[in-house]
Amino acid sequence: MNKIILGLYFAMLPCISMAEISKGLEIMQEVKQRNSGWSDVTADLEMVLTNNNGNEHRRKLAMKILEIKNDGDKSLSVFNNPRDIKGTAFLSFTHALDADEQWLYLPALKRVKRISSSNKSGPFLGSEIAFEDLSSFELEKYKYTYLRDELLDGLDCFVIENAPQYEFSGYTRTIVWVDKVRYIPIKIDYYDRKNTLLKTQTFNDYQQFLGQYWRAGIMTMKNHVTGKSTQLLLHNYKFRNGLTARQFDKNSLKRSR
Repeated sequence: MNKIILGLYFAMLPCISMAEISKGLEIMQEVKQRNSGWSDVTADLEMVLTNNNGNEHRRKLAMKILEIKNDGDKSLSVFNNPRDIKGTAFLSFTHALDADEQWLYLPALKRVKRISSSNKSGPFLGSEIAFEDLSSFELEKYKYTYLRDELLDGLDCFVIENAPQYEFSGYTRTIVWVDKVRYIPIKIDYYDRKNTLLKTQTFNDYQQFLGQYWRAGIMTMKNHVTGKSTQLLLHNYKFRNGLTARQFDKNSLKRSR
């Protein structure tokens, strides 16, 4: 009798695993669906870099993003302050499984540098944000597994494991806490190539726009290894500005200064 029960238990394991995978995908499909159709958005940001001694360094930049049908988003960020980084611009074309295309304009060198696919895990301009963290969320980029339900800061959340399916990721997996009501991320844990917790990103001060789209006013990335953190303070969100792909070509990097 015990052998029969044990056999049934092991026979059910793949089914349980498939159920968790299916539920994880369904949840993230809903996340994607609820955040589709906004067309384009602009915002002003302040980036606060904090070292392990608590010293802060602040930067200001402007961002614009264009939603692309059947592909990842295009984004352009331009630094306005301080003087030593003013005019630096970052352009990103996200793709699902193909390598993202990313370029950095450095005004001091007066040239555009392409970020190689194998270097996407590197830090973005000395921050705790990696180049791959700046890609838009595309469903095909990950495999999903539902882990559990959990309360986080008083919010009932799904906890989902995301395993990158694209080459050269700096992460073995990420764990995301998704608010069950709004289907938005509340926290993400990033595990490095050794499967050790490397960073945690939190999202706060959410506001709703156009009666549907939620955007965080504060995003914080904490590096557990270095003790450093990077905080993004976002404001002046504006949607559906009539932006076009022409404003996101490589020439726009130099024009942006």
